[in-house]
Amino acid sequence: MEKTVYVKNDIRNYVKTVIAEKIEKLKNFIEFTLEASRDIKKTPKYDSMREEMQEEIYQMQRQLGALNDLRRNMAKVLPVSTQKVQLGSLVITNKARFYISVSLGEFFFEGDRFYAISSESPMAQKMMGMKTGDAFTLNNIHQQIVEVL
Repeated sequence: MEKTVYVKNDIRNYVKTVIAEKIEKLKNFIEFTLEASRDIKKTPKYDSMREEMQEEIYQMQRQLGALNDLRRNMAKVLPVSTQKVQLGSLVITNKARFYISVSLGEFFFEGDRFYAISSESPMAQKMMGMKTGDAFTLNNIHQQIVEVL
């Protein structure tokens, strides 16, 4: 079986792009909802609808804040090569591929499934400081680290 070579900086840039796209999409959603709420007639009959739209806008603004936090935290993730698992490591196990960066979750890059997880996640905490060849068990799932980049 041919070994796949991953370029960590490409993965880092991809994650940053995904976050930026989500931010842009949410900003457009917020703007659209604001426009729609302005178009609703100002009569008591429509008060509840305007109130629901304001609540929706508030929720989207909270999501936008969380995405901006992800973008700021992603700036702290440096694309340096690592021997041991740490923030910025790309960890390939016999079960999955983990990018220790921000809590973005599952994503696909060049046809492969990855998980962007924060360094505070239980999985990352379990792997911190480990190196190629080390093994661990989390939630009754045993994994062996094949490679740390």
